[in-house]
Amino acid sequence: MPLFVPPRLIFTVTTDLNYDQRMQRICGSLASAGYRVLLVGRTWPASLPLTAQPYQQHRLRCRFGHGKLFYLEYTVRLLLYLLRQRAAIWCAIDLDTALPVWLRARLSGQPFVYDAHELFTEVPEVVARPAVQRLWRAVERFIVPRATRAYTVGPALAHLLEQRYGRPFDVIRNISRLTAAPLPPLPPSAPETGFILYQGALNVGRGLEQLLEAMPQVRGRLVVCGEGDLSAGLRRRAQELELLQTGKVEFRGYVLPSDLQLLTQQATVGVMLLENQGLSYYYSLANKFFDYLHAGVPQVAIDFPEYRALNEHYEVADLVPDLHPATLTAALNRLLPGGDDAHYQRLAANCRRARLELSWQHEEAKLLALYKEVTQQAETRK
Repeated sequence: MPLFVPPRLIFTVTTDLNYDQRMQRICGSLASAGYRVLLVGRTWPASLPLTAQPYQQHRLRCRFGHGKLFYLEYTVRLLLYLLRQRAAIWCAIDLDTALPVWLRARLSGQPFVYDAHELFTEVPEVVARPAVQRLWRAVERFIVPRATRAYTVGPALAHLLEQRYGRPFDVIRNISRLTAAPLPPLPPSAPETGFILYQGALNVGRGLEQLLEAMPQVRGRLVVCGEGDLSAGLRRRAQELELLQTGKVEFRGYVLPSDLQLLTQQATVGVMLLENQGLSYYYSLANKFFDYLHAGVPQVAIDFPEYRALNEHYEVADLVPDLHPATLTAALNRLLPGGDDAHYQRLAANCRRARLELSWQHEEAKLLALYKEVTQQAETRK
């Protein structure tokens, strides 16, 4: 009787694998279910050694760091690497890795899966450049109909993509894993020792410039975890506002997910702010919304459809209609010491209840069912 070899799945991203929590959850779950998993990413100038994971990892080194030359170089390097690999299923994360993955799957006659972490053609950096947007829309029109299976991070994005391409999109939400470790005791009011926390990329459209402008009037300090295109400019503006000198703002840079989870539990308030600079942000469902919730931390979030729908059901955040500094100041001060203690405690208690229902364990079941179906379909075609 031949020895059974578990199917091998290859996933591709352009991110630093150490900080990509969604891919760590997806690949970890599939590896625990018995699949052999390889996650391929890129090496950034400041990349640390890879953290240990229950799946294989590989990073490609590129000469160019961003822009058209980066995408061209990465596409070529990724294709050359994939041509030397063998797998049962090939999965591209977003459009920026899709073409070489589709071609590799096509050459071997195997399933190609498309995972849309965002609506790539509608992110602010693409929307602001019409010629670039036309190029990525052409890639999207080519890729999406050719995927064996496709899924995305939220119902709103799935509906939009289904309308655009006339094909179904599954939804695998980017929700934190429910852990057995207990949360800190429910506070009777906003903790005096806490802080405002922003976690995520420091990129255009994240409301970070407006948040800094609000901070001189906010009764608290801000801790920023992450880096991005705006890193230097945000630090410069914080210096000009004397926020760094007074300790009102602290930039922590990249923080490993395990450390970030502990840091989030120490925060008083989280922020989840986006500007309406494209449909990708407007219909987003960011992982930080769930990270704050799972830490039992109330948050100030933008009033976009996905967050509004969740908050109407669970009430874990104060939603703001705009990102004017005065609006952010009022919302943050309400949740900080000296604000509305009863309201803060109600949101914090709701977070603790909501995390039992909104967890990666529920999304994981859908993920495993999806890949089981793709695997079975591939087996029947042999």
